[in-house]
Amino acid sequence: MAQVILGENEGIESALRRFKRQVSKADIFADMKKNRHFETPSEKAKRKALARRKKGRFRYGS
Repeated sequence: MAQVILGENEGIESALRRFKRQVSKADIFADMKKNRHFETPSEKAKRKALARRKKGRFRYGS
C-alpha cells in the first residue's frame, strides 16, 4: 500500500509526485491491469509461453 505523509511546509504537488513515484515503484498499476479480468488456465499458459519466447529472442541477440 502506497502512503504519503505531508511534511510541515510541503506542497500538495510534491506530495502527489512522491505518491505517484511510490505507486509506480510498487507496480500497483501493472498488478491492477493483470487482475482486471479472469484469465483461464489455458490463457495464462499461452501468455507465459509468449513471454518466454520474447525473452529468449532478446537473450541471445548481438
